[in-house]
Amino acid sequence: MLSDRNDTTTKFVIRKQLREQETETETKMADSLLLETRITQQKQYESKPFPAVISPPSSSIPIPALSLPLFTQSIKNQKPYLDSLLHGSGAVLFRGFPVNSAEGFNDVVEAFGFDEFPYVGGAAPRSSVVGRVFTANESPPDQKIPFHHEMAQVPEFPSKLFFYCEVEPKCGGETPIVLSHVVYERMKDKHPEFVQRLEEHGLLYVRVLGEDDDPSSPIGRGWKSTFLTQDKNLAEQRAANLGMKLEWTEDGAKTVMGPIPAIKYDESRNRKVWFNSMVAAYTGWEDKRNDPTKAVTFGDGKPLPADIVHDCLKILEEECVAVPWQRGDVLLIDNWAVLHSRRPFDPPRRVLASLCK
Repeated sequence: MLSDRNDTTTKFVIRKQLREQETETETKMADSLLLETRITQQKQYESKPFPAVISPPSSSIPIPALSLPLFTQSIKNQKPYLDSLLHGSGAVLFRGFPVNSAEGFNDVVEAFGFDEFPYVGGAAPRSSVVGRVFTANESPPDQKIPFHHEMAQVPEFPSKLFFYCEVEPKCGGETPIVLSHVVYERMKDKHPEFVQRLEEHGLLYVRVLGEDDDPSSPIGRGWKSTFLTQDKNLAEQRAANLGMKLEWTEDGAKTVMGPIPAIKYDESRNRKVWFNSMVAAYTGWEDKRNDPTKAVTFGDGKPLPADIVHDCLKILEEECVAVPWQRGDVLLIDNWAVLHSRRPFDPPRRVLASLCK
């Protein structure tokens, strides 16, 4: 009997030691999984790469051990480091990790611990997929989506965005990104009087919405999905909460937002940023209901000079970084620091998104 008890105790101790060793090994692997790497499309600003790129160290992590749970645990373990990296670079691309589905992407988003941001007041047509994940702008593939800060046309906007490539495009379809403070500095140097007017008056955004979504339009979100209700009274209440004027039309609604600041001050980085959707609205808010040249004006209602708007677009294109999507890529963007866009593409392409406070 005594021998049996000793054997049982010994086996228990051995199993416990093995579990502890496995846990210790997993922790070490998780802590060494995130490695800063370089890709050809990166740019350097103030000695920092843009975007930062994180990949697994291929030599030290055996392929069978590279799992989604290990990746999400690595994120949790190294959250302060990742926060610092995002703050310094403005965007972080995670490449080479086993994120193989929308559910896996949702797990990655959850691992960061950011609060979810509800998509109320945005213009892009989107569909919910799973958890905190929805489709990116579902406008037709031949259409370009111009540069913008996410939901810059409303007072409340997400501070961070995630994008995930579930199906990489056959051709094109990049999500170009550009540092907002760089755009501000270049515009201020080249068009100081225009920038001064923007800082004084802000911008006014006008959009005409149908009742239901129009997938043929890059701004085709109907009023029901824009305000997440079919009740007009509730829609009016939610519009008012955003500081938005809502006027009902025969077959939809007209929204007027502003004046709203076009230049914001990023307190965490002590610099001004080009925080607006001016170029996006002026060059891209076009469909059967909307005239883009009337979609955005100075805050006092005066029209914007077309030549300066298009010059701003030129600056955005010159300063941007466009990394071709690969399946499994996860791109984290600081919405305070970075504008983004979408290039036309040849299908198939499926990029998912998640917004965070």
